[in-house]
Amino acid sequence: MQDLIAGAQELQIALKPEQLDALRRYQRLLVQWNERFNLTAITDDAGVQIRHFLDSISCLLALEPGERYGGRRIIDVGTGAGFPGIPLKIMCPAIKLTLLEATAKKVQFLEHVIEMLELQDVVAIHGRAEDLGQDPQHREQYHWAIARAVADLPVLIEYLLPLVQVSGRVLAQKGESAPAETQRSEWALAQLGGQLRRLIPVDLRGIAETRYLVLLDKVAATPEKYPRRSGVPSKRPLVVE
Repeated sequence: MQDLIAGAQELQIALKPEQLDALRRYQRLLVQWNERFNLTAITDDAGVQIRHFLDSISCLLALEPGERYGGRRIIDVGTGAGFPGIPLKIMCPAIKLTLLEATAKKVQFLEHVIEMLELQDVVAIHGRAEDLGQDPQHREQYHWAIARAVADLPVLIEYLLPLVQVSGRVLAQKGESAPAETQRSEWALAQLGGQLRRLIPVDLRGIAETRYLVLLDKVAATPEKYPRRSGVPSKRPLVVE
């Protein structure tokens, strides 16, 4: 875990021995299951440590200390094999985490990880953001909605903002296109009750391109017609041509 430890130190993030142990166990499960199911294209030791674990825990740069330890309700949309949600849960055990994933086999893996790592207050749901955003049990019920590499930002905003309560926040992990995507998202933000808070550049050890944490505030309730039905946000994104 030396690559992860060194990279975290560069971000001024400290890793405790028990957190490193949990991440090692998570990595072993990921590699084992990936032999049977296509969970991730990144399975080499350094790749998992940097591109999965370090990239995930870099989200801590957007969270205030009280939000890390105050039992915040967080939903990770399109989590895949659990990124960034599970590493964040390992770093912040007090958060109440929902993992949303549309692929059933990945949900099976997530449930196995939750059991094997004995993670508390974590649930994996098989479903789509468009459906969950219209479900009263989930709509505007979360303090934070987060996502990594799910969709273009105007589309992603329609997935995430309906799930967050007014005064809550959205965190999207993006690559070098983040500033341009943010500009194209102005109309979507206005329609959905969001407002750009800031862009946080993140330089990860061994990765040339700068990544960004796109941080949004939920300043008004999302109109009931959003999110639109499954598939529509990606086909007709809320952008002004």
